[in-house]
Amino acid sequence: MFSKKIFFLGFLMLASGLFAQQSGTVEPEFLKFTNSKWVDSIMKKLSPDERVAQLIMVAAYSNRGEEHRQEILKLIEEQKIGGLVFFQGDPVSQAELMNDYQLVSEVPLLGAIDAEWGLGMRLDGTISYPFQMSLGAVQNDSLLYEMGQEVARQVKRSGLHINLAPVVDVNNNPGNPVINFRSFGEDRENVSRKGIAYMQGMQSEYILTTAKHFPGHGDTDTDSHLALPQINHSRQRLDSIEMYPFRQMIRAGIGGVMVAHLDIPSLDSSGVPSTLSKKIISDILKDSLDFRGIVITDAMNMKGVTKGKEPGVVDEEALVAGNDLLEFTEDVPRAISEVRKAVKNGLITQQQIDNRLRKVLALKQWVGLDKYEPTSLENMMQDLNNPQAVYLNHQLAEASVTLLNNGLLPLRRLDTLKVASISVGAEKQTEFQDYLELYTEVSHFQLPADAGKKQIDSIKEQLENYNLVILGLHDHSKFPRNTIQYSEENREFLKSVFQQKNVITALFKNPYTINDLENIEDSPVLIASYQDSQITEEVAAQLIFGGIGASGKLPVSIGQKFRAGDGISIDGIGRFQYTVPEAAGMNSEVLVPQIDSLMQDAISQKAIPGGVVLVARNGKVVFHKAYGLHSYSDTIHVEKDDLYDLASVTKISSALPAVMQLYDQGKFDLQAGIDDYLPYFKNSNKAGVPFRQILAHQARFKPWIPYWQNTLRKNGSFKWNTFQKDSSARFPTKVTEELWLHKNYKHQIFKAIKQSPLEKEAKYKYSGLLFYLLPSIVENLTGDDFRHYIRSEFYDRLGATTLGYEPMERFQLDRIVPTESDFFFRHQVIHGRVHDEGAIMMGGVSANAGLFSNANDLAKLMQLYLNMGEYAGERFISEETLKEFSKVQFPENDNRRGLAFDKPNLEYIGEDNNTAKDASSESFGHTGFTGTMVWMDPQEQLLYVFLSNRVLPTRENTRLYRLNTRTKIQQALYDAIKTGK
Repeated sequence: MFSKKIFFLGFLMLASGLFAQQSGTVEPEFLKFTNSKWVDSIMKKLSPDERVAQLIMVAAYSNRGEEHRQEILKLIEEQKIGGLVFFQGDPVSQAELMNDYQLVSEVPLLGAIDAEWGLGMRLDGTISYPFQMSLGAVQNDSLLYEMGQEVARQVKRSGLHINLAPVVDVNNNPGNPVINFRSFGEDRENVSRKGIAYMQGMQSEYILTTAKHFPGHGDTDTDSHLALPQINHSRQRLDSIEMYPFRQMIRAGIGGVMVAHLDIPSLDSSGVPSTLSKKIISDILKDSLDFRGIVITDAMNMKGVTKGKEPGVVDEEALVAGNDLLEFTEDVPRAISEVRKAVKNGLITQQQIDNRLRKVLALKQWVGLDKYEPTSLENMMQDLNNPQAVYLNHQLAEASVTLLNNGLLPLRRLDTLKVASISVGAEKQTEFQDYLELYTEVSHFQLPADAGKKQIDSIKEQLENYNLVILGLHDHSKFPRNTIQYSEENREFLKSVFQQKNVITALFKNPYTINDLENIEDSPVLIASYQDSQITEEVAAQLIFGGIGASGKLPVSIGQKFRAGDGISIDGIGRFQYTVPEAAGMNSEVLVPQIDSLMQDAISQKAIPGGVVLVARNGKVVFHKAYGLHSYSDTIHVEKDDLYDLASVTKISSALPAVMQLYDQGKFDLQAGIDDYLPYFKNSNKAGVPFRQILAHQARFKPWIPYWQNTLRKNGSFKWNTFQKDSSARFPTKVTEELWLHKNYKHQIFKAIKQSPLEKEAKYKYSGLLFYLLPSIVENLTGDDFRHYIRSEFYDRLGATTLGYEPMERFQLDRIVPTESDFFFRHQVIHGRVHDEGAIMMGGVSANAGLFSNANDLAKLMQLYLNMGEYAGERFISEETLKEFSKVQFPENDNRRGLAFDKPNLEYIGEDNNTAKDASSESFGHTGFTGTMVWMDPQEQLLYVFLSNRVLPTRENTRLYRLNTRTKIQQALYDAIKTGK
């Protein structure tokens, strides 16, 4: 008997499995609770009126004050409504109100919200993910699943249980005023896949998902908020296109479906809105499509359903038609009364109402309301804007960007380009333009949407000086409408520019506007970004320069210009990508507060007046932030693109890359001596000393020579053949406005180096003497001016346009951070010229010191080192050479140094170590006297740049060393990696 029972149960399970496979439908999970003990217990408590009230959800706002709050409380206490649909406000106020409302409700309330692109659709201070048109371009549907999960977590965190999303209308009408960018596109399969992925992500987190707007609102040019749209397609067409995504969603287990306000004669010839149509809801949605979840009306205050209907009456008709939940009921007492009349008149039975109520209560149990607890308000905003959620937003934006034409990307030879950018529809420099200039020098122009001939002619004249034009088409409206409001003069200008061979166009608007811009399809490069936001502008700029690739596909057709599915896939070429720490496996919640705290502590203790920190990992810049002021006494805040004196970081940033390149070419020998390349040093104590020993600081050279002191008489005045107060042919080298150095004094510096004695013992001793000589060695080996050589061979090719000597030749003084108040040599604040006395006496050009840069451009050269000689697909230095120069040379002599590069101490010595404890033995870098530091760790593919002016007002300020700020920040990077997700 027992075995027969087992067999029978097994047969039933097999049979049910076969049926499920045949029907292909997954039943909504919450339905398992329809006859639970908790649902039964609630049913027993409710009167007939209260059972109707449980099917009603009214509109609630968290930004309307106490009067509105009292109105909602009254409806809950007196009418016993079942739920609320929240609209505008902020999440903390919303959660606080929902807690209050739940407190007075005898049956826990359902809370719903329209969060199609996240809570940002309704609530201030929350994340807005890309609109669904953008998501339609994404080829990796798992990202939409992750988005569904994250949106669900945020909805839940804000105290709610239902997301009235996603839109699965097939947008096959470009003129659709209400769906349009809210749709995944015109392809029914793509819409279905995206909708299912989004839905499954949300429902995995126990949030009811609502596919809308059944039976399909895509092919209409009327806004149902304002009037009743009519769709005149055959039943066959509606089945195959409009209803197709809903059918697929139902089969995949969607828990809710929202019915649209539409007049569809082929489905119901009576002319009633679909929301009130029994044929559409009961016969088609519930019976034909076998939907067993919850049917929710679209808002019952919209003109598409209310025209000619009284509030309350229209709600009764919706319930009779088959809806399970009424959204935005405007007259709750009247609605309850009308439904009770309908029961009495036989239009709907009490059993039907009870069955619907059981589904609603089952949903409440599924979302956890049977064990309701108030929503915590603590840390809500941090939770809603968590780093993983922010990272996901970046991923979606990057995955959606679509390359429709490509004749130029990614840009490679930056040194051959003179770039102008024009933001059309913008009044000031855009985020897009800000990000373009992270890659190279770009001249920026703006053309307002209503620009006239005079403005346009001025720009056209200036464009003749450039060989590449980058257009950004903006309007900065809240939503990407399918219209573009440009003046005729703008349109004519763009029409001509699009057809030029050196133009890149980035469209930050609805892709349908492509059809409204003549010749845009001829643009050699055309990028569709779908919407105008900070992230989309960042992403487009990064795509242009090869920081990222493109994989998006157009989700809609654009007239005869482009078809749905168009899109050119390209890979990035390894220039910096600018993103968030999570993109590189680092934890923002560790990285950001630790760096912020350490920098603020250093500033508050007057170790530095300010500074800039940049962190990159795996070629991705994940942290770049400015702190403090230029000096303690002024009000100029440090900006990320400000230039700092790099001091001894110059050693590895100027002559060293040239030396490594020449080493690759066989022109520079590490076993040779200075005299082999500078004959002047023959017959000196420096002759024959190998460069390997010199570069490793093990050549017995003196650490430094105070050259400026050799220019003084005993009374403190300058010798007649050294300095004069005015420039002349004999005194051409500017040290200050009133201090000009003799033209031959460079020879005196060489002479001082040549004659300087050697240390007694050949052990590690840091020396800068060689680096005064290296520019001349490079010039002798290349036959080129040193500055021109390193600029043309490295800086210009890297797009490191701020990296160089004598910054005042190219930049305004307010972009250059001052260094020391020099009271012993120059007798002034050093601002705009090199701090190092020897370097300024070399005309500001030395390999010992003299370079200035912002953090971003310096990081490009350091990334080249970290990549072992390669950057952006170009090989600058061989991998073998970088490995040779960056390794420890003489460990047996207790010397940690590489060739010019610094390395970690051979043994960790505690808090005073020169690097973070977790820095690998492979890591290398350099520090600078002014408070700078760069460090690269190949083991973690980690890059760290620290710029400051700790010597202001005096070099005697060593608090930065005592606080060990730079090293502690470096350790924070490793902590962020260890805790990264």
